[in-house]
Amino acid sequence: MDTLFNDFGQSLRTFCICFVPAILGIILHEVGHGLAALREGDSTAKDMGRLTLNPLPHIDPVGLIVFILTSLSGGIVFGWAKPVPFDPRNLRNLRRGILHVALAGPCTNFLLALLWAGLLKLAILFPPADWYVSTTYSFVLSMMQAGIIINLGLGFFNLVPVPPLDGSKVIVSFLPPKAAYTFLSLEKYSFLILIVLIATGLLGQIVRPLIHGGYNLILLLFNIS
Repeated sequence: MDTLFNDFGQSLRTFCICFVPAILGIILHEVGHGLAALREGDSTAKDMGRLTLNPLPHIDPVGLIVFILTSLSGGIVFGWAKPVPFDPRNLRNLRRGILHVALAGPCTNFLLALLWAGLLKLAILFPPADWYVSTTYSFVLSMMQAGIIINLGLGFFNLVPVPPLDGSKVIVSFLPPKAAYTFLSLEKYSFLILIVLIATGLLGQIVRPLIHGGYNLILLLFNIS
């Protein structure tokens, strides 16, 4: 029984540590798409009130449940929000616009990873006087580390070239129209493809090394040991 309570307590702590970085990472990922679309000439996301930090317009029930389950399980934490809508017909340059909109989400996550690293560096440089006994300080450090890892995970996961993930849109922006249409037709099988990638461990084999390498590189850049 004690072990059960200890495991639940650890899972709950992991959830609390990951909550703020994950919610911010997921929401700002979508806002990044919307801002890029607006810059390229499409105001659909703005008109629908999706360029906001208010989580309510962005929440996808299934994505939220997946986030809760993965954060409590202690594995790779991920989830998703409702995709920000955009109308390609409004883009000033179709290929460039699709590319920029697709890359905006993952790039937002990579920038957030750097921001969390900067905050972590400041927290290490200027610790509270009672840092060696402060549970709050330990919690904050863990949250900042989670912010780096979660945003790297969101960025690299979304760059996997499987429709409807952002990586597929990047590929489409370089394909001729007929090939792009054929490639995007795979979207009806996307959920099945992702399930297979997750169940077989292939997704982890692709994403985990990228997260690990990116995390170590960021720690090196900020001289965090």
